[in-house]
Amino acid sequence: MDKVLVNNFIRSKEVRVISETGEQLGVMNIFVAIDLAKSRGLDLIQVTEKVEPPVCRIADYGKFLYQQQKKERKMKKPTGGELKEVRLTFGISPHDMETRCMQAEKFLKEGNKVKVNMALRGREKAMGNFATEKVKVFLEKLNSLIPIKTERELKREPRGFAMIVSKQ
Repeated sequence: MDKVLVNNFIRSKEVRVISETGEQLGVMNIFVAIDLAKSRGLDLIQVTEKVEPPVCRIADYGKFLYQQQKKERKMKKPTGGELKEVRLTFGISPHDMETRCMQAEKFLKEGNKVKVNMALRGREKAMGNFATEKVKVFLEKLNSLIPIKTERELKREPRGFAMIVSKQ
């Protein structure tokens, strides 16, 4: 955010003034405008200098800065599109499975894709068919909560299985 000019830092001789209620007060001398703002216990804030004369608003400077920062934060916020991960384990309990489903549902509603990762360790690697069944049960539960489509099929990886799903 570039520096906002306030009160005596405004360099123009004449300014177009807008009151705190949004009403146009017209073009006036800078000193008259500053006196008007001070008499109301507020500041004269230069909103734009792109026009001649520059537009100034009578408002509380602190509130104005806060509103500007709020707008910037809202604009910066990404709206989904990321890849989130939900990790399942070989011996996952039914309740934990439901918890992971709800977490995945939340990610999908935000517009993210979800990578479902089934980690296998040691002897678990030899029982791949049991692990794929667990992943299928997870997907059925998730599909009952929110309709999903498969971005990448269930694929064997060195440490287990992984697939990517997204919202339909």
